Amino acid sequence: MRTVRWRTQGCNSPAIIPADMKNIVILISGGGSNMAAIVNTARREAWADRFGAHVAAVISNRPDAKGLLFARDQGIATEVLDHKGFAAREDFDAALAALIDRFDLPGAPVLVVLAGFMRILTPGFVNRYAGRLLNIHPSLLPAFPGLHTHQRAIDAGCKFAGVTVHQVTVALDHGAILTQAVVPVLPGDTADALAARVLTQEHLIYPLAIANLLQKS
Repeated sequence: MRTVRWRTQGCNSPAIIPADMKNIVILISGGGSNMAAIVNTARREAWADRFGAHVAAVISNRPDAKGLLFARDQGIATEVLDHKGFAAREDFDAALAALIDRFDLPGAPVLVVLAGFMRILTPGFVNRYAGRLLNIHPSLLPAFPGLHTHQRAIDAGCKFAGVTVHQVTVALDHGAILTQAVVPVLPGDTADALAARVLTQEHLIYPLAIANLLQKS
């Protein structure tokens, strides 16, 4: 089997990866807890053996993103592309796509996973990875797209809230829904308390949604 080598930041030796492996590239901006859940699930459930897939790289737009430390400790290639160094959103997205495309191998198109990536992506970028670009949103879409979802759910008197994994389209938080999880809104809930309860479900359903896609591909 033909192999390729990628130098992994934070490791003493390059990773040796089969050239036909499906590569998952995860984009983060902060702590990367969903990224860590995906990485841990991929290894625990042997995605490489079951689906011929693995997490190939983690890319952040913020140099201080703590999730990069976890990825490096796991031997995963990491890259930092600071959006502040680009005058236009289109220029940043073009540079980001160039990084991602290093892992986009013939016969094994890359899967791009947004995991707390705090950037609105341009239509050109979204269309480039159409059908292969995933996001997780902390509400039961189509309810409460955008920001401050937990407080908005509480203010609206919702009895239930939750989280949605969906494909990304040019319309914000409106792509095809892949899976959802529901949590109750409890009496006296604060946005932080509800967010913490939702986050536990995020860590479960995001890896599940990716595994389901890999199984079908």
